[in-house]
Amino acid sequence: MNQQNDAKPSFTLITGASSGIGRELAREFARHGHNLVLVARDWDRLNALAGDLRVGCGVKVEVITQDLSLPGAAHEVLKQVEKKSAHLDILVNNAGFDVYGSFTETDRTVELRMIQVNLVALTELTKMALGGMLAAGHGRILNVGSTGSFAPSPLNAVYSATKAYVLSFSQALAEELRGSGVTVTVLCPGATRTEFQQRAGIADIRLLRFGAMDAAVVAKAGYRALMAGRRLEVPGLFNKLQVLFSRFLPGALVARMAKSMLEPR
Repeated sequence: MNQQNDAKPSFTLITGASSGIGRELAREFARHGHNLVLVARDWDRLNALAGDLRVGCGVKVEVITQDLSLPGAAHEVLKQVEKKSAHLDILVNNAGFDVYGSFTETDRTVELRMIQVNLVALTELTKMALGGMLAAGHGRILNVGSTGSFAPSPLNAVYSATKAYVLSFSQALAEELRGSGVTVTVLCPGATRTEFQQRAGIADIRLLRFGAMDAAVVAKAGYRALMAGRRLEVPGLFNKLQVLFSRFLPGALVARMAKSMLEPR
């Protein structure tokens, strides 16, 4: 997997790699021989993961600590990649977080930071990475959406709206790039066992009664879909059924059902 482009080693860049699905994606890519550039805010966690992957998988791993909620962060990340003389043949836009609660009560500043991470940084990284991929005639992009990408989600209104953007953007871009050698895949997991729920304050919602998938299983599904060139991957039967119902039921009913699932138990 470590192809060369203009004598530069090829790398896979993964954002939000210090925990959860991002960490498992890093492990999955490393197991398949990909060199990695790992991006997150937590230097200690990134360094520990990088060390494990270098020793356990024999791949090159670079670490970039960057807060993607800051304007211009995406540009700074790719500037550091250039300094490392690395060619990006795969981009994984995984970084993201949630703000849970009634929109009239949630923190505006935190929500704007979430939009910056979930939507703006993802768009900027994709835009800037695409040039090199198109010049090389090959590349892959994996964007992480959510089952919330498919339905309005009261109590998660802004988060689900950002993920709806990720889905629409990814599928439109995939069609634009058809035949270019660059593919775009959007991974839309449902509830997954990570620190995500605790950070968002949603560890006790009704949705979790139905269980949550293991992050490693989600990562494997995302990797397989990306390498197969599929445009969409929704891992897990329950998640697939959620998406199916959201597409065929009336919108108002879908919103009421989503609210019920997101309310505390």
